[in-house]
Amino acid sequence: MSKFLVLCLGNIGPEYADTRHNVGFMVGDYLARKHDAAPWQLGRHAFTTEIKHKGHTYVLVKPTTYMNLSGKAAAHWLSTLKLTKENMVVVTDDLALPFGKLRLKAKGSAGGQNGLKHIQETLGSDEYARLRFGIDSSFSKGRQVDYVLSPFSADEQIDLEGRLEKAAEAVLAFGAMGVERAMNVVNVK
Repeated sequence: MSKFLVLCLGNIGPEYADTRHNVGFMVGDYLARKHDAAPWQLGRHAFTTEIKHKGHTYVLVKPTTYMNLSGKAAAHWLSTLKLTKENMVVVTDDLALPFGKLRLKAKGSAGGQNGLKHIQETLGSDEYARLRFGIDSSFSKGRQVDYVLSPFSADEQIDLEGRLEKAAEAVLAFGAMGVERAMNVVNVK
C-alpha cells in the first residue's frame, strides 16, 4: 500500500474559511468528507486526517502556519511520515488560471505563490507535485490581496462543488497513476 502526503494550502481562522486563497483547504475538506475520514486532528504545524482509496493512503494536511510558512508543515510531515517529496502533492490556488481550471505539474516555479515559495525554500527544491486550482484574476490593479482573501462570487459558488470534486479526483489520480500519467488526464480538461 502506497502512502501520499496531500498538503492542502490555506490560512487558518474563520475570517479566511471561504476565501479563494483557501481553496486548498476546501479540496482537503472535500476529500475528507467524501471518503468518511476521521475528524481532523491538530498536530504539529497542521490539522491532519487520512483517507484510503484503491489501496492507497492519503494523509491530508492543512497547515496551521499560514500560507507564507507552508514549508514548515511540508518538511515536518514528510519527515514524520517518512515520505520523499515524490510522494507529496501540494494543492493551492492560482490567479493565472481561470476559475476552476486545474493544472497538475511535477515541478516548477512558485509562480508568485508565497506558500509554494516557502515550500521550495524549505525543501531546497522545486521538484514536487503541485495541483493548481484556478481562482481567476478578476481584480483591479493593486487589489490582489483583497481579491484572494474574499469569497468566491455567487456565480462561482454555483460551480464550486463540482470543481472541488474534479480537484479531489486529480489528487487521487496522482496517487493511483503517478504524476506524469495523472498530468495527461488532469491537464487536458
